[in-house]
Amino acid sequence: MKKFTLIPYVFFLSFILVFFACNQTNNQKSNDETILKGSTSILVDETLLPIIADQVEVFESLYAGSKIKLIAKSEAESVLALAKDTSKIAILSRKLNLALAKDTSKIAILSRKLNPEEEKVFESKKITPRTTVFAIDAIAFISNKRNKDTLVALQDVVDFMKGNSNSNIKGLVFDNPNSSSVRYMNELSGLKEMPSKGIFSFKTNEEVIQFVSQNDGMIGIVGVNWLMQPSLKMQPIVDKVNLISVKGIGKTAYYAPTQNNLAEGKYPLARDLYIINCQGYSGLGMGFASFIAGDIGQRIILKSGLLPIKIPGRNIKTRTQLENKNK
Repeated sequence: MKKFTLIPYVFFLSFILVFFACNQTNNQKSNDETILKGSTSILVDETLLPIIADQVEVFESLYAGSKIKLIAKSEAESVLALAKDTSKIAILSRKLNLALAKDTSKIAILSRKLNPEEEKVFESKKITPRTTVFAIDAIAFISNKRNKDTLVALQDVVDFMKGNSNSNIKGLVFDNPNSSSVRYMNELSGLKEMPSKGIFSFKTNEEVIQFVSQNDGMIGIVGVNWLMQPSLKMQPIVDKVNLISVKGIGKTAYYAPTQNNLAEGKYPLARDLYIINCQGYSGLGMGFASFIAGDIGQRIILKSGLLPIKIPGRNIKTRTQLENKNK
């Protein structure tokens, strides 16, 4: 006669309990997060950090139950962290000599859309990325305040990057070899990678502005929102640099990256900004995307010096009679 033992059943029952406990925890986490409450993290291209930090501050003040953590990285690092657990992204990270980030998120704010290869990563997971364009930004050129020339032809910058320049440019200073600014200028110049001669790179836009403020003849390349509303710490440093007006390739006039010039399409280094939500459910990312593209978010962008996608309306009240306060 076989002896009856409870051990296999105990193991089986333990497995079932653990499974449902984990599943309940995950469901509870999803239930706790809505479009207006809960917590989430958002990857943000470091060149766009100031304007997004302003948006988050207002969003959290309006919706007390929300908490958004911003993870500032270069563009390439942000895309890798957006989908770090895929083999294709891992291969790409090795090509770019980047380590897969510990801080990840399914929401990112970039100056470009996902490319077809990146979209396939999420399609394989049955997730359709939701992309919302919310502003027009600009890549800005800056020089030391002691440099009296505040004009530069974009063709001269491109020629310098290609190594065949006869201009007075001593060097170009970028924030990060993997930044959106580097990608943009490389694509504009028809280069696959950033050249080494006469090119300097740091890690952040703050470091670029600091370096240019102390070195004559250098042209710094930064996101314009770092110059429009600098922090109290950065204001004295920003005051030591000039914002350079740029002549587009094949053009005759020079334009600064002002709101008006961005709106009229005159500034040659303008770019759209996107919030890309790959959460796959209706969470805080969706709520923040709606906020940033809505009336309040667009007003914040307008105030910042960038160009909102939708110009907020103005309500003007008129009176048919003047009030007589002496009555």
